[in-house]
Amino acid sequence: MNLFKLRGTLTRSQNLLLGLLGFVIFIAIWWIAAESFSTQRPIIENFNNRLPSTLNLDPDGPQIDADSLARAIELKDSIAFANATEFEKVYPVLPPPPAVLNSYPELFTKDNFPTEALRSIWLNVQGYFWAISISLLLGFIIGLYPLFRGLFSKQTNALRYLPLTALTGVFILWFGIEDEMKIAFLAFGIIVYLLPVVVQRIDEVEDVYLKTVFTLSATDWQTIRSVYIPAVMSKLMDDIRVLTAISWTYIIIAELLNRQGGIGSLIFIKARQGQLEKVFAILFIIILIGFVQDRIFMFIDRRLFPHKYVKSATAGYKESQFGIFAVLGVTLLGLILGALIPVLGTTLWWGVGLIVMAGLLFVGLGEFKILTASKAEA
Repeated sequence: MNLFKLRGTLTRSQNLLLGLLGFVIFIAIWWIAAESFSTQRPIIENFNNRLPSTLNLDPDGPQIDADSLARAIELKDSIAFANATEFEKVYPVLPPPPAVLNSYPELFTKDNFPTEALRSIWLNVQGYFWAISISLLLGFIIGLYPLFRGLFSKQTNALRYLPLTALTGVFILWFGIEDEMKIAFLAFGIIVYLLPVVVQRIDEVEDVYLKTVFTLSATDWQTIRSVYIPAVMSKLMDDIRVLTAISWTYIIIAELLNRQGGIGSLIFIKARQGQLEKVFAILFIIILIGFVQDRIFMFIDRRLFPHKYVKSATAGYKESQFGIFAVLGVTLLGLILGALIPVLGTTLWWGVGLIVMAGLLFVGLGEFKILTASKAEA
């Protein structure tokens, strides 16, 4: 097959081989770049190539000329450099792949990365639930009823042009500096993109379905339930998947504001400490988490809207759908009750956790039936 054919397709073996080759090329380019930016540092005591901070200088005391100080330090370090007999290679700009790989054990044991990652993931999940719920509610109201479309459609579209990072001070003023602010900032960052998309997806519902239910004398609620919700949600799942990357951008920004936990705070601390290999190690884990989230959304899409992927749903789809609805519904209910009745606290989330586990069991049962049915058909 011609590998340069426009929109050509690859076989499974070609896709695998080219994928492995691309990974090797990526690692090679990364390694070469890291080595090109590396420097030699003498192994001697008291070697320092950084200017001392001038932030703590007494303004009323004698002032120090920064340029003169820099030249003095440079001369001293040059003499030390000339007298050194041993050197070590350092990577001040880009760490090589082995350094990043070797940083993971210490990152998980000493830096408590699993706890920080779980905290960020939970904030991400909460922001997602609030954003999707609010976007669906407002989107259907604005998209379906001309009154609200005329009142708010232009403002909804204008939200996409807001520089969200410039609003961090506003969210701190409204919600404080703790997790509530981070969740609100993340949810708002997703809403400004998702809300106009919901309205757009409503406009894209084909007239043939609306005419069919009109012929059957369906009420407005029956039309919404049987036509608009399935048609919009089946397309909206792809839009939600795209927003996964944006959500991690906003949660990192929010965690940088108070630096009291989470992946964003850990990245900031390690960067300030010059531990770039750990920064890159964390970034690769964020990519992995995002990939897993994308697979979860794809799984939900395949189970809730099987008509997009298979001609007929086999046994097990109902159980899997019931389990997914149970997990999503009870989690959303827990977030709402937790916001309205904070005193419920741990008791509420213990109950939510039990129902989530039961829902996951239903999903597992459904997947077992689907797997069994697919083997029988094969």
